[in-house]
Amino acid sequence: MAPRVLISDKLSPRALEIFQERGVEADVNVGLDRDGLIEMIGNYDGLAVRSASKVTEKVIAAAPNLKVIGRAGIGVDNIDVAAATAKGIIVMNTPFGNSITTAEHAISLMLALARQIPAADRSTQSGAWEKSKFLGVEIYSKTLGIIGCGNIGSIVAERAIGLRMRVIAFDPFLSEERAVELGVEKVDFEELLRRADFISLHTPLTDKTRDILGADALSQTKPGVRIINCARGGLIVEEALKAALETGHVAGAALDVFVQEPATENPLFGMENVICTPHLGAATEEAQENVAIQVAEQMSDYLLTGSVTNALNMPSITAEEAPRLKPFVALAEQLGSFAGQLTESSITGISIEYAGQIGEMNKRALTSALLAGLFRPMLAEVNMVSAPVVARERGIAMEETTRDARGAYDTYIRLTVKTERQERSVAGTVFSDGKPRIIQVKGINMEAELGHHMLYITNEDKPGFIGALGTTLGDAGVNIATFHLGRQDQGGDAIALVEIDEPVDPIVLNKVNALPHVQQAKPLEF
Repeated sequence: MAPRVLISDKLSPRALEIFQERGVEADVNVGLDRDGLIEMIGNYDGLAVRSASKVTEKVIAAAPNLKVIGRAGIGVDNIDVAAATAKGIIVMNTPFGNSITTAEHAISLMLALARQIPAADRSTQSGAWEKSKFLGVEIYSKTLGIIGCGNIGSIVAERAIGLRMRVIAFDPFLSEERAVELGVEKVDFEELLRRADFISLHTPLTDKTRDILGADALSQTKPGVRIINCARGGLIVEEALKAALETGHVAGAALDVFVQEPATENPLFGMENVICTPHLGAATEEAQENVAIQVAEQMSDYLLTGSVTNALNMPSITAEEAPRLKPFVALAEQLGSFAGQLTESSITGISIEYAGQIGEMNKRALTSALLAGLFRPMLAEVNMVSAPVVARERGIAMEETTRDARGAYDTYIRLTVKTERQERSVAGTVFSDGKPRIIQVKGINMEAELGHHMLYITNEDKPGFIGALGTTLGDAGVNIATFHLGRQDQGGDAIALVEIDEPVDPIVLNKVNALPHVQQAKPLEF
């Protein structure tokens, strides 16, 4: 029996044609509400969506036959990826289909903002002739600050350079070499705010980037700055931007995305110096055709052959190697996530060492899983297929070696991350129970299974530390599930990995950081 796919959002007709050509039955039913989707989804093996359909936990629970969800586009905010993963449902996206279109929209908004084109159009068509009212600014020789210089941001940079702008970029993953190649100047966040005449955002929405342009950041910007956001709502604190626009410190803003979408009302609506469009970044015929073709091809390949491409919750692995490789993929992703959550400055190099029998496995899948874990704290939408592309785009030097195992473990992975400030390594293996374990951090030996909520603490190996930590957490009602210690030598540098039952409140974390002998305490999530 042929697999069946439901297309619940408006896609290019070419998607339906591809499904049919490949031997997949596909039905189009656009505009279903949640109850309608719940009622229908149980009959299908695949679901193809854009951003309108909300694939919630309840929708997924009503889909006993669902094997794959395909998102024609990048963002998966409308899909409960965790719920899909728990049910073994693959979630795919099409990360590169609308890059040029979104970059062009950002450039278009920048030009429209510089010359007040929408307001001038409305005025002129109303019969007024207010030529002196709409005094614009040139973009020639102006400085464009790009926040997030990945796939889309780099295209914006290239276009801006072609318009003879100076381009500066803030991106923790952008290497100096890649910056030189693009022709942009890499700067820190504060310098970008201070120097930029225009700021364009091209970063995903993560815990680290949410509200990145709030009141404090906006106060540090150059007077008269103009801001463009075609990335994600939530990167800008809208009330803070409104206040800065009202004072004139920010001369204008052009927004394609909003905190609440569809945006039928917003504090920025009605302001003369604001341009708004209804999330049109990917809205061109070419982009919609590209993402529709890609999602149909990817979903068909998976349903018919088991081939996995651009999956957010599964690496590209053949059916034959999956059972043996699965626990090592989990290990690789955990090692990457461990290092990624501790990395706060630009990554310049990555070294991966495969020791023992693991060196004979599918290292491409393992490396992809490791990179996805490493980048995801900053780039939430990265997946195991796009992660190597992200590394290449940012010019991050990659070194991968295979060697015989040494020491107490007959096979392991060691990841070393080099940044502008330091070098950090973490190693792990899979025990006989099939569970990944950390076996070394920063050259300090320790064995630890990573839980959902962890505390990573570096400290001096001094008496009283463990008791003080336990008391601090206990007084705050935080329960310790497991506690793992390691040290270089007596009285020297030490590390504690503490599994706790719930996230640590920032106030409690500050108390831990203030304890005697603690050098750093940081929460981790796995």
